[in-house]
Amino acid sequence: MSSIINVLIVDDSAFMRKSLSIMLESDPGINIIGTARDGLDGYEKAKSLRPDIITMDVEMPRMDGLTALEKIMKDCPTPVLMVSSITTEGAEATLKAMDLGAVDFIPKQLSYVSLDIVKIKQELVEKVKAIARSRSLSQRLAGIRGVAQRLAPPAAGASVSGPVKPAVQNIFKPASVDFHVVALGVSTGGPFSLQKIIPMLPKEFPLPILIVQHMPPKFTKSLSDRLNGMSQIAVKEAEHGEPIKAGTVYIAQGGFHMKAVKNGLSTPTIGISEQPASSLHRPSVDVMMESVVQAYGRNVLGVIMTGMGHDGLEGLKLIKSRNGYCLAQNEDTCVVYGMPKSAVDAGIADAIVPLENIPETMVKLVMRK
Repeated sequence: MSSIINVLIVDDSAFMRKSLSIMLESDPGINIIGTARDGLDGYEKAKSLRPDIITMDVEMPRMDGLTALEKIMKDCPTPVLMVSSITTEGAEATLKAMDLGAVDFIPKQLSYVSLDIVKIKQELVEKVKAIARSRSLSQRLAGIRGVAQRLAPPAAGASVSGPVKPAVQNIFKPASVDFHVVALGVSTGGPFSLQKIIPMLPKEFPLPILIVQHMPPKFTKSLSDRLNGMSQIAVKEAEHGEPIKAGTVYIAQGGFHMKAVKNGLSTPTIGISEQPASSLHRPSVDVMMESVVQAYGRNVLGVIMTGMGHDGLEGLKLIKSRNGYCLAQNEDTCVVYGMPKSAVDAGIADAIVPLENIPETMVKLVMRK
């Protein structure tokens, strides 16, 4: 099996096609197998070239990205990474794309002339490699193609170091404390995953839920509004200074940290800030979780879900050090098994469950049902 990841770039901008090609091919493990200038061309090349992963623009002539995505997922299912403009309309189109089967997105501003090109290139390359090698995606796409086997191999051309290891067995330990708040961190694959969790929580769910999803500004507002329309409990983008209320989900604003702030008040409030500026992510799961522990003590249910890297690990360690609880998404249902893997490998996960069982597990822990 080839170790090279073959990428198809679909974008009507020649500049963007060139920019993405240069950034991706800076990694010797990535090959641009083809480019397409509109959705129709992209759809035809997806069928003929069979890439391991596709980057897909949204606004294109002849056939737009959403139509092309829908046809690709129907006729030749392939992991698709959307290239989205940083606008409200772009955010809404991106969330629609994830409903249609896209895995994740990258901001349209990821041009080769960006001042942050080194950081951008690294993130783009890591995201493409993680998605192309995702066992969960391989299984899901193989299922769509009608391959009846539990552990499907990775997409053609993608590589895995050594044999595929069996996933960690699902576990569940009863909680020894009463919870006052839920602190949840998620990244790559998060919008799709949150839509499988938050709408499943009952309207009488008694705790506030603070969520950090790694997304740019405007995207978090669109995600919050979308989840609010789907859910029995209230979901909103967090605002500075507002009281943290039971039965409400607060999603951190893109580009800002979200903190729970005690300030001597009986009810903690939301704090929105650009500090600490040194954190790798903004918003940061670690920053949010550490603040929640300071505000609520040991009565914290920490939840960590699909995503690259290990943001949230330090926050979960602090939660566990205060005798709180750690719930991690299992490997088989993660788009990218990075953030939960860090918690599992550190031995701090009290429960490891599939995505579809997370709402039920949260209710069991919190409401003792």
